[in-house]
Amino acid sequence: MTAKLIALYKPPADAKDFDSKYFDEHIPLAQKIPGLQLIEISKVTGAPTGDAPYYLMTELYFDNMEAVKAGLDSPEGRTAGKNLLSFAGDLVTMMYAEVADNN
Repeated sequence: MTAKLIALYKPPADAKDFDSKYFDEHIPLAQKIPGLQLIEISKVTGAPTGDAPYYLMTELYFDNMEAVKAGLDSPEGRTAGKNLLSFAGDLVTMMYAEVADNN
């Protein structure tokens, strides 16, 4: 079953600086994580009730939960994690998920 790591980011104080560090530094590191199949990044534009509490949502897709955990525990995964915490540790909430089969 396909599994993923979901990262939700609160709005940063300086969006331009955050975007530069995120897209120019962090994402190239994350793309090197073994077993990673796809990174899907979404900029949050609002919510049905008005303002959303998040700025960005990123989903990292893997074959299964074992591949998620192995990828994050790899040297590449640890490097990407350390990089992220260096500028967004107070902004990010992460969680694991398995993609539900809706058939």
